[in-house]
Amino acid sequence: MVDVQTDIVINRPLAEVAAYAANPDNAPEWYENIKSAVWQTPKPVALGSQVAFKAAFLGRELAYTYEIIEYIAGQKLVMRTAEGPFPMETTYEWEAIDSSHTRMILRNAGKPSGFSKIFAPLMATMMRKANTKDLKRIKMILEKDKP
Repeated sequence: MVDVQTDIVINRPLAEVAAYAANPDNAPEWYENIKSAVWQTPKPVALGSQVAFKAAFLGRELAYTYEIIEYIAGQKLVMRTAEGPFPMETTYEWEAIDSSHTRMILRNAGKPSGFSKIFAPLMATMMRKANTKDLKRIKMILEKDKP
């Protein structure tokens, strides 16, 4: 099992951080490895929504579809894919520190199967590094126009 959790404090109100992060259209802007996000179901994000992503990770091109399995606006978003050799679940959680600071938690968990099992420890390390970079990027984007 690979289970990686990272977090960051963003100097923006919770509603703003959650709205931006929970919108799959924004994923290619703040996720370094995600190249595209295409809705498979009607917008906006809701329970059962599906979004197809194209990404690059560890030198490989990946295509997968996430389904939203839990969504509490402004609090939590959980999406899961069962495709490929590495089924994955991604969770975003947002906590207001005060009226203008939000803690965002990004968690990726999955159970590699087959050949992927061999690379699980490396994958966890690389995922932690990528998640940390992505959280720094979303922080930079959201704080860029801060008054």
